Amino acid sequence: MSESPIRVLGVSGSPRRKATDRAVTEALRYAREQHGVDDDYFSASGKAIGFCVQCDVCTRKKDGCAFDDDMLELYGLLTRADAVILGTPIYQGGLSGQLKAIMDRCRALVATEPGALRDKPGAGIAVGGDRNGGQESALRQIHDFYLINLMVPVGGGAYGANLGAAVWSQDRGAAGVSDDDVGLRAIHRTVDRLVDVARLLRAGRDAGGSGR
Repeated sequence: MSESPIRVLGVSGSPRRKATDRAVTEALRYAREQHGVDDDYFSASGKAIGFCVQCDVCTRKKDGCAFDDDMLELYGLLTRADAVILGTPIYQGGLSGQLKAIMDRCRALVATEPGALRDKPGAGIAVGGDRNGGQESALRQIHDFYLINLMVPVGGGAYGANLGAAVWSQDRGAAGVSDDDVGLRAIHRTVDRLVDVARLLRAGRDAGGSGR
């Protein structure tokens, strides 16, 4: 029986379907065409995603989040993914409020299913209107989320995609992302590494490693 493809989940933490949407869907397109992965996509645009209020219902009852909103869809996608890409626009030098809410609400997923995210590789894409508008700060925050949840943060390697993909939209939305050759190369290099790590981790589990 042939091995099932790696499944990559791309998440756009933007309230709009413009620059970040273009960057994350480009990452998934490249992963499909160059690496033969299966993929899922979740956009925060138009979604109802409440803020975590630390009510601790998830930690006490171990039965999911107290809020019944569009995060329920994302929980399922995160659980079945082999690898994750989180994308954010840069707001005030950091993450969007939408992506931060998504990250915070994952507390309920891990409280209910402690191994739901464990050992999954994760990468980041940060899209700014300026070339140096806070992309690296946002990527580090995404990596912190991965580390806290026992995931494996990856970047694209030295010389162009160190912490992940830093993209410059020039405040021109999807068209600006499409014109940023440096940013697109960073996306592709980051995806290459993400899929490589996902395959290495799967091979380790298949060979009897610790794994999930």
